[in-house]
Parts: sequence; structure tokens; C-alpha cells
Amino acid sequence: MTFTAPLTGVVPPVCTPLTPDREVDTASLIRLVDHLVRGGVDGLFVLGSSSEVAYLTDRQRRTVVETVVGHVGGQLPVLAGVIDMTTPRVLDHVRYVTEAGADAVVATAPFYTRTHPAEIARHFRLIAAGSPVPVLAYDLPVSVHSKLAAELVLGLAAEGVLAGLKDSSGDEGGFRQVVMGARARGGISGFSVLTGSELVVDSALAMGADGVVPGLGNVDPEGYVRLYRYCREGDWERARAEQERLCGLFGMVAVGDAGRMGGSSSALGAFKAALHLRGVIDCPATAEPQVPLSAGEVERVGKFLAGAGLL
Repeated sequence: MTFTAPLTGVVPPVCTPLTPDREVDTASLIRLVDHLVRGGVDGLFVLGSSSEVAYLTDRQRRTVVETVVGHVGGQLPVLAGVIDMTTPRVLDHVRYVTEAGADAVVATAPFYTRTHPAEIARHFRLIAAGSPVPVLAYDLPVSVHSKLAAELVLGLAAEGVLAGLKDSSGDEGGFRQVVMGARARGGISGFSVLTGSELVVDSALAMGADGVVPGLGNVDPEGYVRLYRYCREGDWERARAEQERLCGLFGMVAVGDAGRMGGSSSALGAFKAALHLRGVIDCPATAEPQVPLSAGEVERVGKFLAGAGLL
């Protein structure tokens, strides 16, 4: 499917189901994609944080893109993360995901290396020059240790380098600066502003965001599709109620014991446990070295699902 700008709606970052021996479970991945498509989502983002992209080998990344693009068959746009430390490595990923049929690519700022904002801008310009499909920036300072400034993003958008921003910074003021800046420039042609913060979708859409990229959307795509529709219809009372229901469901990400596992193990483990409990994927395994949830923690995930009407 040709990428249509600006991208709008609900575009979940697709989890990557794994087998017990930590290979990509393509059959479960296809069922997950079908679950999301039935839920009414507007696009799919593979190889993002909720996809465990940082844990996957290059071979596994290729398998994910090829499986999803091959199965979706142009029904929805497929965005593929090309996340890596430096520009040459990112361009390698751009090459194989676009050869596999990805409709757009999503890249963070460089990391591990210490970069200046001018070098971050150069990074995105070089990616755009080497990509046959649109490029979206992914603002994820908790992982890459640099924040994409609003003026940098807006400047690259005005140049035609960036087709969008996925903001997972948690900085609502900075997010609003991008939305306001784009509007002040008369609306930058084809540029989408998407929030990755699943707890404040109603607020982001009220600010003027174009859409949402919710990790929790793997578990409850219908809920985020309803929330998006209520916001677009201006039914803010129903939107608030739906957002608050999803906030309650999001509590599952904290089921893991912080004394023995990190936040990634807890959150991604909860999403996968929920998908397993809902019968979408065969195995809730997360990639090494993440610690699996205990039976008691999985039981708590089930209680969150039941409380949200999903079991």
C-alpha cells in the first residue's frame, strides 16, 4: 500500500511473538496482525520498542517485516523501524525493509555515540536521501539519551526530510510545540504528528495530533479505535471514559516485581501475557535477557483484562 500523508489514526507498534526457543513465531505474528486489522487500526508499525526491536537479530528483523508485509498484502500501510546506533547501520536496515515492501521507515536519533543537534539533523537528512519511502522520526530520549527539539523536527519537516514524528518522549510541552509549530507554518504538507503515550491520547488529539501509536493497542485495538473516533467526533465525555478505561488496563505494565526485573520485562511481558491469555499468540516469551513473568504476575495480568472486559 502506498503511504498516504499525512498518516492519521491508530497505528499500533506490533509486538513480536516468539517461540519458547526465542525465534520469531510467524504463525502467531500473522494472528496478531489479523487481530489488529479486525480491531480497525489504520496502519501497523513493526520493529518498534513494543516489537522488542533492540533484542532482535538482523535476520529476525527481516523475518518480521517480510511476514507482516506479505500477509497484509497492501490492506494497510506498514511502517518499519530502522533503529540502530549510527547512520550507516540505519541505512542497511532501510535497504532491507524497503526491499521487503515497507511503506515508510521510522528512525531515532543516533545513540551510543555522542552527537550534536547538527549531526542529528544530518543523520535524518542522510536517511531520507537513502530511503525510497517516507521517513518518520522517533523521539525516544529514555533510550537514545537525546531529545529531538521541536525546531529541529519542524525544520526537517519543512525541508521535506521528515514525513512525521512519533513522540514517545513523555514531554507534553515539547509535543505541543511541534503541533503548534506545524500549524503556525500553515500545516507542513504531508507531516504527521503521532503520540506514543497511550495514557494521554485524548489530550494529544485535542492538541491537534494526527494519531496514536499505542503499545497497549496490541492488547485492545478496538479500545484505541473507539477513543480515536470519539475524539474526532468531538464526543469528549465518551473519549474521557474510554481513555480512563484504557488507563486502568495499562496498569498491567507494572505487574512485574521491580526487585528482579526491569520495566521492559514487566511491560512487554504483560502485553505478551495478555495476548496469550486472549488466545492471540501461542507463547508469551520475551527476548533474552529479559526476565519472564511469574505465574502469579500472569494471573494479575488476567485480572486487568477481566476488569477491562477483555476476558
